[in-house]
Amino acid sequence: MLVGAAVAVLLLLAGWWAMQHWLGSDDFRLRAERAATEAVGVPVRLGRIGLDLLPVPGLALEAVRIETRPVATIGRVELRAVLGVLLQGRLELSSLQLQQVDASQAGWEYLAAQRSKRPPVPAGGPLLPWAQRLRVDGLTWRPVSGTPATVDADATLAPDGLPDTLQARVRSGPLQGADLALTRKGLAWAVRAKYAGGTVRGELTLDRLPAPGGVVQLDGRLVTEGVDVGVLSGQRLSGRLGATTTLGLRTGGAGALMDSLQTQSQLRVRDAVVHGVDLARAVRTVGLSRGGETRLDALAGQVSTRGRAVQLSNLVASSGLLTASGQLSVSASRALRGRVQVQVGPAVVGRALGVPLVVGGTLDDPELTLTRSAMLGAAIGTLVLPGVGTGAGAALGDKIGNSIQGIFGK
Repeated sequence: MLVGAAVAVLLLLAGWWAMQHWLGSDDFRLRAERAATEAVGVPVRLGRIGLDLLPVPGLALEAVRIETRPVATIGRVELRAVLGVLLQGRLELSSLQLQQVDASQAGWEYLAAQRSKRPPVPAGGPLLPWAQRLRVDGLTWRPVSGTPATVDADATLAPDGLPDTLQARVRSGPLQGADLALTRKGLAWAVRAKYAGGTVRGELTLDRLPAPGGVVQLDGRLVTEGVDVGVLSGQRLSGRLGATTTLGLRTGGAGALMDSLQTQSQLRVRDAVVHGVDLARAVRTVGLSRGGETRLDALAGQVSTRGRAVQLSNLVASSGLLTASGQLSVSASRALRGRVQVQVGPAVVGRALGVPLVVGGTLDDPELTLTRSAMLGAAIGTLVLPGVGTGAGAALGDKIGNSIQGIFGK
């Protein structure tokens, strides 16, 4: 019996060594690269292929390069089988683990464009042999513009490939420190997140199961409470955010994924402070305003996004005798454009006297100036009645300028 056991162990070790030698050969690696290239749609390069026996048999791929533009890399890929099913002669994946993934939005768009040129995959059957569990340690995502983000995630997957549960944490990037949890029920997922001292709760819903090449609509409703706005805005605006957001995203269609995302939010900010802009000083100086800050008792409005562009409308802010309202847009390049009507001091004869300001510059360096017609009115008002006449003239000049534009269509 001892001899038989020793022979069995030796045969097992010999088989493992032979398998390792075969998997590590250049011939097998090249064949694996060809198969991966065919499956992914762009050239795939593999640095090393190995076999792990413990805790359960698994395949390990190291130094994976996916030849998108730019290149995507994966430090290590581990695929492990379900032991009981494997002993019955069938292969079923229990887990898939990815380590040190570096990918970009530009690379993803390039891959989508290359795959769109291929013949459609026949309907029926799963898209991939999904693992029961997916774990990602260190996924770095690089957007077209902005700061890269690194995320750790752990998900359990249903047979259809969609997550039953998901836990994720942002290591670095704009949402550093955020924790996200998703729980599935049918085609809906309950969302719970913690970030910057606040919470986000809600639900995401798919209209149908994804199909190869098909378009799926993802809709959602989220409620945000108590999030520190300074963390979101890079300290350009501080305070505590409360918001109700509806979102829509069409997945699987042509074009960039995030460019198809649309959101609508009703927001309010408590104890808001606008840094980099002093609205009161901008009105008093009747000209270019840089630096300073504006403390607000109330700030509310509507925010709409389409891809990376942001539109703020129906903005209302107040602080003591200062009130402001207006519209503002933020382009994908972070450029600002809009108009703000600011009143400093009590209303004149029961009517609010607002000074029109043009918003320009960028999120990092905002600028406030009078419109050209308002500047002319302000100059005339200062000559007629110094002090009070400046603001009145600016408001009147802006109205006259708008009327002239309406007459001549310019």
